[in-house]
Amino acid sequence: MAESKRDYYEVLGVSKGADENEIKKAYRALAKKYHPDMNPGDKEAEKKFKEASEAYAVLSDADKRRQYDQFGHAAFEGGQGGFGSGFDFTGADFSDIFGDIFGDLFGAGRTRSGSSNGPMKGANIRTSVRITFEEAFTGVDKELELTLKDTCTTCKGSGARPGTSPETCSKCGGKGQVVYTQQSLFGMVRNVSTCPDCHGSGKVVKDKCPDCHGSGYIASKKKIQVSIPAGIDSGQSVRIREKGEPGINGGPRGDLLVEVVIQRHPIFQRSDMDVYTTAPVSFAVAALGGEIYIDTVDGKVIYEVKAGTQTDTRVRLKGKGMPSLRNKQVRGDHYVTLVVQTPDHLSNEAKELLKEFDKATGDSLHAVSQEPDKDTKKKKGFWNK
Repeated sequence: MAESKRDYYEVLGVSKGADENEIKKAYRALAKKYHPDMNPGDKEAEKKFKEASEAYAVLSDADKRRQYDQFGHAAFEGGQGGFGSGFDFTGADFSDIFGDIFGDLFGAGRTRSGSSNGPMKGANIRTSVRITFEEAFTGVDKELELTLKDTCTTCKGSGARPGTSPETCSKCGGKGQVVYTQQSLFGMVRNVSTCPDCHGSGKVVKDKCPDCHGSGYIASKKKIQVSIPAGIDSGQSVRIREKGEPGINGGPRGDLLVEVVIQRHPIFQRSDMDVYTTAPVSFAVAALGGEIYIDTVDGKVIYEVKAGTQTDTRVRLKGKGMPSLRNKQVRGDHYVTLVVQTPDHLSNEAKELLKEFDKATGDSLHAVSQEPDKDTKKKKGFWNK
């Protein structure tokens, strides 16, 4: 028994009232996702691609769509060709979306006339720099040593030996692009790509410059100053204009992108503009209240601890966090978790005084031995077995 076919609207994921643009957009997304060239050897993806193409061939044609809406799949039974569905799709017009779909798939875009060998901006260069937490707070200037390319002074960037000139590329005819065709499920598709011989310049160098070996550039080490702004976070980058690769055919240089990596700090932890730390509090200060020192990015500050403070109490020091990258006058907050410390080395005198204190505040040291429940007393030591 033949496998039942899904509703075409369901296949494309559109409503029955969808207009032409909605149908085209839905098919374009499915074609990009399931195209065989993007899923080599995946039979399921190929099946879904064919199914989506069949649905689009019907719903994109006003007359066929009208027949389908009235009779369903039965409207096309008994035909020939197509995708094995019994419907003849040889007359379906996919040309209006070929450029969009196949341009994205093959990285070439729509076929277009003209040359691409005009001035083009050079490629960006990426590097990284490590700074301390304190440097991220205040901002800092760093010096980087990088290998950068400059126009060859011997050939003035042409790449050709002095006295000679680059020749027009024979492969692309000086256009910098080549047109090729590719077989698809819908026939031959024309695509445009950068010429592999001249790399888009439209020129080839036969007699190369002895200094740059035909590249037109000389690489050398240079020192670059980069200003890291206050408030920057790990993973963010500083852009230095026109310190990247040289441009092509007189185009501007690319940019230098410096990614900032902030070293871990032994005390401070950061989340966006806020800073988090812990601060020890003695048992006496926690019970009676008192002043303690807290380390902040600005240095030590005095904080008044309230009497009866419990461990893991979190307090906020407003405006003591990291500065905003846009406005260093605006700062985050500093959150401090207070940790009450239990003394572990007591003198005999201190122990006696603590016992007196405990006796005066509830006698917790004898709470178990004074337990009136006899059944509870029988269980003494149970958890130690």
